[in-house]
Amino acid sequence: MDNSEIMLSWQQFLGELATGWASLQSAVLGLLLEPWGQLQIVFLIALYGVSTFLAGQIEPRLDHWIRSLDTTRQWLKLLVIVLRRLKLEIFVVGAWILLIVMRATTWPSRSYFIGVVASIATVWLAVNVISRLVKNKLAARVLTYVAMSWAAIQVLGLMPTVITILDSAAISSGDFRLSLLTVARGLLLLVVLLPLAVFVSNFIEKRLATFEDISPSMRVLASKTVRIGLIAVAVIFGLQSTGLNLTTLTVFSGAIGLGLGFGLQKIVSNLISGVILLLDKSVKPGDVIEVGDTWGQINKLGSRFVSVVTRDGREYLIPNEDLITNQVINWSFSDPRVRLEIAFGVSYDADPLTVRKIAIEAASKPKRVLGVPSPVCHLVAYGESSVDYVLRFWVGDPSGGVVNIRSEVLIALWYALKEAGISIPYAHRDINVVAPVRVEIAEPASEPRPRTTRPRKG
Repeated sequence: MDNSEIMLSWQQFLGELATGWASLQSAVLGLLLEPWGQLQIVFLIALYGVSTFLAGQIEPRLDHWIRSLDTTRQWLKLLVIVLRRLKLEIFVVGAWILLIVMRATTWPSRSYFIGVVASIATVWLAVNVISRLVKNKLAARVLTYVAMSWAAIQVLGLMPTVITILDSAAISSGDFRLSLLTVARGLLLLVVLLPLAVFVSNFIEKRLATFEDISPSMRVLASKTVRIGLIAVAVIFGLQSTGLNLTTLTVFSGAIGLGLGFGLQKIVSNLISGVILLLDKSVKPGDVIEVGDTWGQINKLGSRFVSVVTRDGREYLIPNEDLITNQVINWSFSDPRVRLEIAFGVSYDADPLTVRKIAIEAASKPKRVLGVPSPVCHLVAYGESSVDYVLRFWVGDPSGGVVNIRSEVLIALWYALKEAGISIPYAHRDINVVAPVRVEIAEPASEPRPRTTRPRKG
């Protein structure tokens, strides 16, 4: 369609818009003058009063019931959103029931105003609920404007003209034709399918989390695969709904892929590294790892990074590539048990066998220390001022911390040695003076007295 035909369609649309607005004004004036119109207004006012009364009676009881539910935070949020709009929901249901009854008992023209109000109230309720669920404020506003515009077009009876105008604004190339109508239809389908795909993938991820027979890494891999697959299917359906032949995008997508490969090399490397980490099961959620100066527990395996939470509450996002190329200490890779050791020294007067026995008993007192393998103590060296020992013990939960269990064992060892009368020596040095040294202390020089001047006489 050329520009002249498009301009003609726009002129037709503007003319029908003026005609529809004039007919709507005349219909409203007719409602105010005709008995049936006045009766519809009375019915709607009465319905609003009944909805307000019923909502005031039902809402407190439902609010108490919702607060007593033991469910997820998302469901509670949805229930609260629905509850806070109970008056509008009752009004919408009552309006549609009233419309059905009036159309069954009288002519459709005598229930026109109720039908318009019921349609607008339904759209407003749906937009109000959905916009509260959408976290992005801009997306919520766009959704509100689009839905209300669609409702206004429906009320004015301009939908056929709008469809004609959108279909006339098109780009044609051979057998390929792309119009604004197909683009709008594809975008609408994507708006519906993408949130649905995310919702289904989240549901599957939660269900997989309950399967204890599947390893954590395989659960993460399966959930990521399902999410990517559902989103890809949604995008393909959205593109095909526009009539776009996907085979024509082969060369174009290859060029884009080549450019992304060079420009986004690090991102692609992290994505592939994340898949490798999930497949080889070298790290998984819950493992305690040490990468460089970072020591903590893995909280989440992402597609680009690994979330590690340290003991002080800090959360580090480590790129997946670093876990592949660098040395990683996994404290719970094949066995969650970890051996710790403490070095200490005692006086030369203490019996070594007694010291070893006391140290083993002291290390066995904290609850986190394992009995099997049992703690051991070895004499390792004769130091300058003490006999040096090393105490080794095992813990089964390194995620609970390492420094704190060392502290508990050191405190228990301190009191055990004190009770046995064994001292812990500290380094000291003796200074022997071979020849006396004469030290002369110089007296401070006397300070000169300040000169005073006498005043002259006369």
